[in-house]
Amino acid sequence: MAQRRIRVGIDTGGTFTDVVAFDEDSGVLSTTKTPSTPGNPADGFIAGIEKILAIIGASGEDITAVSHGTTVATNKLLEGKVERLGFVTTEGYEFMLEIARQSVPDGYGNSYFWVKPDRIVPADRVRTVAGRMDFEGHEIRPFDDEGAAAVACWFRDQGITTLAVCFLHAYANDAHELAMREVLRREHPEAVVSISSEVLREYREYERSMTTLVDAAVKPNVSRYVANIHERLDGFTGGRPIPFYVMKSNGGVLSADEVVHQPITTVLSGPAAGALGAALIARVAGFPKVLTCDGGGTSTDVSVVLDGEPTLTTEGTVGAYPSKIPMIDVVTVGAGGGSIAWLTPEGTLKVGPQSAGADPGPLCYAKGGTQPTITDAHVVLGRIPPHLLGGEIPLDVGAARRGIQSLADTLGMDFERCATGILEISAWNQANALRQVSVKRGLDVRDFMLTTFGGSGSLLACRLVDILDLAGVVVPPNPGNVSAFGLLTVDVKNDYVQTHVVKQKALQYSEIQAILDGLTVKARAALDKEGFPSHAHRFVRTIDVRYAGQAFEVRVPAPEGVVDADFAATVADRFHAEHRQLYGYDFRADPTQQVEWVNLRVTGIGPITRPEIPRLTPVGWWALADPPHRAVCFDADAGYRPTPIVQRSELGAGVRLNGPVIIEEFGSTVPVHPGFTVVVDDFGNLVITKEDQEQGR
Repeated sequence: MAQRRIRVGIDTGGTFTDVVAFDEDSGVLSTTKTPSTPGNPADGFIAGIEKILAIIGASGEDITAVSHGTTVATNKLLEGKVERLGFVTTEGYEFMLEIARQSVPDGYGNSYFWVKPDRIVPADRVRTVAGRMDFEGHEIRPFDDEGAAAVACWFRDQGITTLAVCFLHAYANDAHELAMREVLRREHPEAVVSISSEVLREYREYERSMTTLVDAAVKPNVSRYVANIHERLDGFTGGRPIPFYVMKSNGGVLSADEVVHQPITTVLSGPAAGALGAALIARVAGFPKVLTCDGGGTSTDVSVVLDGEPTLTTEGTVGAYPSKIPMIDVVTVGAGGGSIAWLTPEGTLKVGPQSAGADPGPLCYAKGGTQPTITDAHVVLGRIPPHLLGGEIPLDVGAARRGIQSLADTLGMDFERCATGILEISAWNQANALRQVSVKRGLDVRDFMLTTFGGSGSLLACRLVDILDLAGVVVPPNPGNVSAFGLLTVDVKNDYVQTHVVKQKALQYSEIQAILDGLTVKARAALDKEGFPSHAHRFVRTIDVRYAGQAFEVRVPAPEGVVDADFAATVADRFHAEHRQLYGYDFRADPTQQVEWVNLRVTGIGPITRPEIPRLTPVGWWALADPPHRAVCFDADAGYRPTPIVQRSELGAGVRLNGPVIIEEFGSTVPVHPGFTVVVDDFGNLVITKEDQEQGR
């Protein structure tokens, strides 16, 4: 039998590991899910590979590449379980982390009584080295090699083997950081080291320091995990290396061998893959403006897609730690299927962010869970079946009912109001997160469709339409596997940045051209190393711009071609337009307000072949033929009502159903509430709208 060519995408979530296999010869996509293994995520990864190969009748010899979305780095930071970490900085700047920034968070009413988060590295593990560069990269004081050696020996003697190095103005000249790394290699060869000039070559010392520290903190774990996966993957092929890529936060993938040198780029690995997969599906279906809602077992991730591309930011955080790397603009809220319903000391009902996760999981999993969760509320109200994964995982509805009844008794309310109240709180948590990526960015949510995916992403879709007044909802086929599908649609991508602060009127075009060319050389070398032929290389240039005196920048795309007056004018025009979109005003007509360039960026892209999304054949006339019914509660006042249960596999293009109806498939369930209509489009998506919207409200 001829060898097949199979590419595999695997996304590891808090509860399930999602797997998609793409047969490059036939174009067929196959999907499955398997429980995640939080104790060792590699076990769930390998179990997913074995399961999908058995389903499609293939072997490890047929695998041509594996792309992976991982939460190893994310969980390390969210759980705050950072191992012993050391920090080396410039003499006189040892309190940089205490000073930090004066701004405070403003989401969800938490800014009152806010205090700065705990340091990622204790003050007694910070050491300084003499030597100083200025902001233009000129050496003011020479590097102290003897002092650097003493610092390296101190960390060695303390047994601290994970170190971050961030010297003042190293973005302009990295000579002192490179010298420090050489000293560490000589005096403390066991150390794992991250230096800021390789992690983030931008100004702003606090953000650069924190980003470098985060990179160092996750590097040992990511390295061990990748090595483990590599070794076990090779076992499928008798030692033949399988190309192994890891999803990056910026919307690209990178070979695992390179990712271990820049692990911070994976901190939003899974959510980024989901946003990209949803963006492609929505673009093909004809929806250019989309909000994405990726509901998992632990959390829900939301993002915004414009013209088929998720928006990017460099102002992201992971847990309590700012990470100023390019990442898809994702907001995460603790509202997944395993999020726990609990009472505050004042007796107020809250949902999340604590989660029962995969183990022990919700009460209905019957694996030792002790508190009711969102999944428990859905199952007792009849909105999901009494099993998961097509019957592979039976659910204990009685256990869920007892847990929610106990909570209802404590609150002094009836059972249905307690269960629907849990879901209402969860829906508003998700709606607030969606506002964070839309309304706060100057976007009108009424113009957007909501693309829901993940195992729990579609369960509250109709309620979100009500709360936000959205245009409607798009639910892709196999929504539980959209993130894994997204991994098969992603190009190899690397970002390079150089700070260069200059007012537009003082631009030296040749200097700008030289910096962009230098960044392009680095990007080209990385793509060569990844095995892409030079004719396939693509490069995207962007500029971070602001009005002089502003504290933060707006990133705009730079035009093609040489840097000249027209190039600069185009950048300024795009900045004015983007500033007005974001903030409602611009200073285009005010000559006293100068435009200032801050950071120059180049992204190198190695394109891959994407799976085609097949178009379905319309079914013509179709009728719902005596489906089974289940008592479902959509509203506590209305109580339970008999609701038809339809298998999604039976629905062809053009089918139209009116709510209430429950649409079930292997990995997810879509409750369509009363007053809503669902139509199956030509690509198998469920397009859900309110009936009054269809009537031209």
